[in-house]
Amino acid sequence: MRVYLPSTLSGLRTLLDTGGLGEPPLPAYAVTGALREWYAEGDEEELEYAAMTLAARASLRLLDRRLLLEPDLRARRVVVVAEVGAVEPAPDVDRAAVHVLEPVPLRLVQAVHVDDAEAEADVRAAAEALVEADLGSEDSAFVVEQAEGHELQWYAAQEIGPLLELG
Repeated sequence: MRVYLPSTLSGLRTLLDTGGLGEPPLPAYAVTGALREWYAEGDEEELEYAAMTLAARASLRLLDRRLLLEPDLRARRVVVVAEVGAVEPAPDVDRAAVHVLEPVPLRLVQAVHVDDAEAEADVRAAAEALVEADLGSEDSAFVVEQAEGHELQWYAAQEIGPLLELG
């Protein structure tokens, strides 16, 4: 099953350094039966885009936490796309949420989606505003939407190293 795993640039560095994404269960998003039911009119590409968008929002959550610890961190959303065999739906999180129940080695990674440098200011502001947006602040929701207006750039798995070197 194709899954979309939220990450950060430092998560990509760890993926390259260790050869894997971490210990299962790993949070991810996928085209689940519940997503298909909810988005009945969408074709496969639209459903995959919806799952990827949810993973990008989860990447903002990871950034919010990391920015507290590393204020100089480059604020870019990162989504890792992988083909895995064992997942478990996590409907309490979202209709597209799953837990990946097996390790995700680099060889299973198909691609990554990453914000470009021009998005960093908007992504940083969105990460800092996300909790308030979740609590109903319209101003904070607007800040998050500004960041989500940036399209993530696609990179093949072989391009992760050069992508991290470019900054």
